[in-house]
Amino acid sequence: MSGTELPEVLDASDLTPDVETYDVVVVGFGISGGCAALEAARSGARVLLLERAAVHGGTSAMSGGAFYLGGGTAVQAATGHDDSVEEMVNYLTAVSRDPDAEKIRAYCEGSVEHFGWLEALGFEFERSYYEKKAVIQPGTEGLMYTGNEKVHPFNTAAVPAPRGHKVPVAGDTEGTKLVMDLLRDRLADEGVEVRYETGANGLVVEDGAVVGVRWKKFAETGLVRCRAVVLAAGGFVMNKDMVATFTPNLAEKPFVLGTTYDDGLGIRLGESVGGATAFMEEAFITAPFYPPSRLVKGIVVNKEGKRFVAEDSYHARTSSFVMDQPDHAAYLIVDSDHIEHPAFPLAPFIDGWETVEEMEAGLGLPTGSLVATLSAYNEHAARGEDPELHKQPEWLAPQDQGPWGAFDLTLGKALYAGFTMGGLVTDADGRVRREDGATITGLYAAGACASNIAQDAKGYSTGTQLGEGSFFGRRAGRHAARTAAS
Repeated sequence: MSGTELPEVLDASDLTPDVETYDVVVVGFGISGGCAALEAARSGARVLLLERAAVHGGTSAMSGGAFYLGGGTAVQAATGHDDSVEEMVNYLTAVSRDPDAEKIRAYCEGSVEHFGWLEALGFEFERSYYEKKAVIQPGTEGLMYTGNEKVHPFNTAAVPAPRGHKVPVAGDTEGTKLVMDLLRDRLADEGVEVRYETGANGLVVEDGAVVGVRWKKFAETGLVRCRAVVLAAGGFVMNKDMVATFTPNLAEKPFVLGTTYDDGLGIRLGESVGGATAFMEEAFITAPFYPPSRLVKGIVVNKEGKRFVAEDSYHARTSSFVMDQPDHAAYLIVDSDHIEHPAFPLAPFIDGWETVEEMEAGLGLPTGSLVATLSAYNEHAARGEDPELHKQPEWLAPQDQGPWGAFDLTLGKALYAGFTMGGLVTDADGRVRREDGATITGLYAAGACASNIAQDAKGYSTGTQLGEGSFFGRRAGRHAARTAAS
């Protein structure tokens, strides 16, 4: 579904005396909506959960099963990795474009408790550590580095610690599916009514407060009265008009991370009653060139033959810097001692050359540019240094053994994937704010519908969306239940 038009707003006079009534209505059954509904029900609210798809899960079910958690979780302690609330706060503050101190503090201080809440759903994170550099952790180990914690300049702002907690199921998406199935079962235990193939397409207001929703199931429509609505209906990556307006780079690549229903309707519902938005122009976009991790020891250059990002950065950070380069063009250069062809190459191999001069000409780079860049890099790497971009010593190695090969990281050549990061402005309890900062009574947002602590792909860490979606979804559910009871 495309378009940027805002949904119709209904008046409370449309709610007849015999209309269905619930305390809290949650829109969307991904990780944030499921957690919001469960916490609202456990807080005593009568909850209705609407999901447009025929099954639960949403885009959450497509993720790699990692939750970004820290501050001293049981897995961190068991694997010998010290972490603290303050160091986690320092790190998330450093990687945020416009840090929301209240949200970051709440997330970090509540992280260990949230870890326990997740395990209480019915699984346990494996008390083990995966030490390699990977995009999606292939095994069942419970902990790995999933962001830029060890990357300059963030390693100077906070003591690095691994915080990516992987659900103990091998495979790309099976771990999140396990969590979503457990959420479904816990919701059934609490008597939450879930209606599939049913979405919300309008909010009902009274004196500026949200007091109901209009739902649609195929050709059938109806109204529900409630005291609070939690919007958790995903981002807008499937809405070509919103993408063209806010995140045009996402329109230039062949693959997006989302479901059919990531069309921005939840965000537009919030806007229809005065909700403000933030970071709508921000998009997670990536074409990882690792694994194999040995490729990280190569160098990434733009069409001017110059390095522009430390190659040991988190893959989306590297890709985001590629988007800033002329023509979104970049190349990974690796010598014969370090080259290895990925089993699933997202960045295609271009060719190999016997000399750096031939490679420079073959890639169409300015004469002498790559020769100078590679010479300087090799000289410093031989001493375990990178004064230009501060790549960490474990990833430094001279690229001086010919022949040399190049992989294409250029947008349109590499297989980029992405999702949107902007959404409704909320406070730490998920209450949707207006442009003037005032909250809209009865309206909440969580997950990809909201603008949370993940604001910028240059500082994103795998697991943040599942982590903050579930955490702030819980807070929204609890507060919505208190609103309904007041």
